[in-house]
Amino acid sequence: MLTKRRKGGAIALAAVTTVGLTGSIGSGKSTVARLLAGRGAAVVDADEVTRELQRPGEVVYEATVARFGPGVVNPDGTLDRGALAAVVFADPAALAELEALTHPAVQAAMVERAAAARAPGIVLVVPLLLEVGHYDVTAVVVVDCPEETVVRRLAAQRGMDAAEVEARLARQLPREERLARADLVIDNAGPLEDLDPQVDAAWRWILAGAPPANGGPGRSRSPDDRGG
Repeated sequence: MLTKRRKGGAIALAAVTTVGLTGSIGSGKSTVARLLAGRGAAVVDADEVTRELQRPGEVVYEATVARFGPGVVNPDGTLDRGALAAVVFADPAALAELEALTHPAVQAAMVERAAAARAPGIVLVVPLLLEVGHYDVTAVVVVDCPEETVVRRLAAQRGMDAAEVEARLARQLPREERLARADLVIDNAGPLEDLDPQVDAAWRWILAGAPPANGGPGRSRSPDDRGG
């Protein structure tokens, strides 16, 4: 399960605050992570780690090809992630098998990289952070935007149709539940320039140890305005 560490709690704290960054597909997690990295955060991205572990010769790659067959392999021997996605998102049992092959290795690699990081704050970018848990973080940051915005963005950026996006969204927590479990919400419904002040405030909050908002998790939409 997802473990949240707090000062004075039973679980020993690392010297540096570690937050989990999550959000739906197309919400802008990577953009927010890049902006936090520019402010000094050490960012460990689950998608990037997964791609590395799915390279030919890696254990995860070999296990994936053994389970799903040559149809998920490109002519050059690399994993055809699009073909693999088409298989697993149409079959919940196959998706569960892929996750069982992938998630433990990804988690282990991310924990190792976070432990080796030398930065004033660490950000773990995990799309299914709240769904699968297994990460020890001080707080959860959710990047949020309306689902209709997600559909429009992914159509423009990745050529995905609405049905495909909705299928991906369906395997994640409902938006309302994700927001309810957030310690901090970054609103990415608007233009890119609207993110900068929010990320500035989020970085100050992380450097302060990601203190809980008044009223507990899920109540804060800005680290500087916690009464809402």
